[in-house]
Amino acid sequence: MSGLLFSVLFATSTQAQSLNNQLFDRLSSAAPKLNPSVLEAAFKATQCAISNGTAMPERLAVIDFSLPSSEERLWLFDLADGSLVLRELVAHGKNSGDREASAFSNIEGSHQSSIGLFKAAESYSGAHGYSLRLDGLEPGFNDLARQRAIVIHGADYVEKSWVNKYGRIGRSHGCPAVDRDVIAKVVDNLKGGQLVFKYYPDEEWLQASSYLNCDSGNQLAGSLQANADDASRS
Repeated sequence: MSGLLFSVLFATSTQAQSLNNQLFDRLSSAAPKLNPSVLEAAFKATQCAISNGTAMPERLAVIDFSLPSSEERLWLFDLADGSLVLRELVAHGKNSGDREASAFSNIEGSHQSSIGLFKAAESYSGAHGYSLRLDGLEPGFNDLARQRAIVIHGADYVEKSWVNKYGRIGRSHGCPAVDRDVIAKVVDNLKGGQLVFKYYPDEEWLQASSYLNCDSGNQLAGSLQANADDASRS
């Protein structure tokens, strides 16, 4: 058993080395309007996830909920070459705020967005068309995402025409909805285990998040269980 644990730790440590300073610099250059502190937090959370058993993602989506919904606050990166796949508008929950989000929840029926690190799971076609399920990785902050049906889907209210008319885009029931014109590209780039990081300077989360305050020893069992759950659904 100790040999297996060593092998897992060695393999995941090697994977984490792929997230180096050179990659961070490429991401920063590709997205100059993304707050460096937000990108650093996303990078740190991704490194922690990899170090604790999550497979090295091919892509990473970063959502900065500290920005108003009138701004393009979703960045999707290709981690293989450090390029920016897209930057788009993204909605927050109607009870998280009006033009700006300031309240977040992990409670079903709250109609609020949740923050933290998520793993993008399977795609499906539902009430909103082509969509993507999300599994929250942070207990107490977003781990009820699947139960709450927090998914990425397309919406008519996530368009620049809304910003021109109302000064903001429309709001969801907690889902990070995007423009219907880009939903297929977003889903296809993230489905199957890529990571999604939603940021807001919430002091409780910043201090309590195990991905921002990484402890590989405590994380390992939970990460392996999450991977086992993924395997059981495949």
